[in-house]
Amino acid sequence: MSSAEEEVRLSMRVMVNKEKTKVLFGIVDNNLADIMLSFLTLPLGRIIRLLEKHYGDHDEAPVVGSLSKLYKGLINLDSSHFWTEEGKLMLLDPRSSLADECRKLKININDDQPQILFRCEYSKCVSKKENVTMYFDTQRCSCGKLISVQIGMRGSNSTQVGEVFTAESMSFLISDDLRMWPNVIGSIVHIMNELGITDTVGAEEMTVTVGFNEIMDLLKGSLLSRTPLTDLILGKKQIHHSSSIAKSEPITLPPPMEIGETTSIVSKKMKVKAMVQKSTNKFLFVQAEEDFVDFLFSFLTIPLGKVESLFGSNTSLGRIDNLYRSIENLNADKYLKTACIKYMLLNPVLPPMYLSKNQIFSLTEQESPQVYYLKKNFYFTDLPRTYYHSNQWVHLKDPKGKESYVKGPKMFMVTDDLTVTPLCMLSTISTLNELRIPFSDVEERELDVGLEEGLSILKASLTSTSSLTNGMIHISKKQPKQEHIHQMKKPKQEL
Repeated sequence: MSSAEEEVRLSMRVMVNKEKTKVLFGIVDNNLADIMLSFLTLPLGRIIRLLEKHYGDHDEAPVVGSLSKLYKGLINLDSSHFWTEEGKLMLLDPRSSLADECRKLKININDDQPQILFRCEYSKCVSKKENVTMYFDTQRCSCGKLISVQIGMRGSNSTQVGEVFTAESMSFLISDDLRMWPNVIGSIVHIMNELGITDTVGAEEMTVTVGFNEIMDLLKGSLLSRTPLTDLILGKKQIHHSSSIAKSEPITLPPPMEIGETTSIVSKKMKVKAMVQKSTNKFLFVQAEEDFVDFLFSFLTIPLGKVESLFGSNTSLGRIDNLYRSIENLNADKYLKTACIKYMLLNPVLPPMYLSKNQIFSLTEQESPQVYYLKKNFYFTDLPRTYYHSNQWVHLKDPKGKESYVKGPKMFMVTDDLTVTPLCMLSTISTLNELRIPFSDVEERELDVGLEEGLSILKASLTSTSSLTNGMIHISKKQPKQEHIHQMKKPKQEL
């Protein structure tokens, strides 16, 4: 956060009940509305990083389902388990495809850096056209030198301050649970009915100002609280914890054409061996290959708005669900900057080079920047490819390494809260000893993880610290059980 951002404070008006225990609704201008909508552009991993960075130093960072443990496990996993160091960094600090728009916000909690491309530092390198990278200046060229010289930009419009998502001069009504309506004539009665407010006798209007810290509190509240505005304005702190979330129900998937899956995505399966406590039906951990772990870590790259899209705005994050549905219901021509912005908020894509070959969800990524080589110099541009000759275009190297993040072949242990560690016999025995579970109460189940199972785990990870149990138990009952651990005569090599 820059010093300029620290000084920015925005006003909002709120109506609180007579007892001053609840915010009935608030009125925000387009600047604050834009900031709230920017939550949908944030990748899950960046949300965890921002929360830990903001709250970790002076308070315990909030726990967001199993995502916090998944992120912590990623931090602790040695870089040797990834194809490249840069690939691990992409997961630890995932970028937003709408970062350029968010940099126009009055208060931008997303500290994403501009997209930068690099070439080999050796000016006479004969392989320079095949060694152009983005995001990082730490990779090595095939000649052995660093790819560290920044490439200039041509033909692009500079970012201009102004409208971001919503139309300029618009204001919006915001409910305590983050439903949003345009503040227009004739809407107040309808909105009061929607909110269940029959009268406002004794209610008091307040004007409050919010800055960076308050926006961070609102982001946290939108994920963890049923009443984020009341928490923010009145300091009631009605935060609920992941452990109190009820187990997730079996997921009904949208029809294939609705979420755009291809046959290959629907049919792709990953095998895991689950260790399940017989007496409780609780998943203790799974043994998995690198493809499943790569898939789990890729959760961190998915924008919050895309998570909403995958589940039809029914994620169990009720306040974010409300915010997303509000955008769905907005007339883009009247209340948003463009109809295109509405689509980008409802269906945010991954930045270039972020999509892994092990991803089984229907995700897309932005096209890579157009880089060309002209008169012994590199440039990148947003001009159409037809503007320059095709033989002048340069292909970018994948910073992940080999179209995925996690190196294989390797085996890993994933616990119920999605903590990932390298697999070894001692670690599995130690885990069972720590849980004080006898081998006679443990059975092994070999399971296939496909689209349905993957979505179930993702949904559970948003609110539960038992993501494997809550996400897969109803599915695992459909698949045949394997032998009990204590009956296995020949432990598999992976153990």
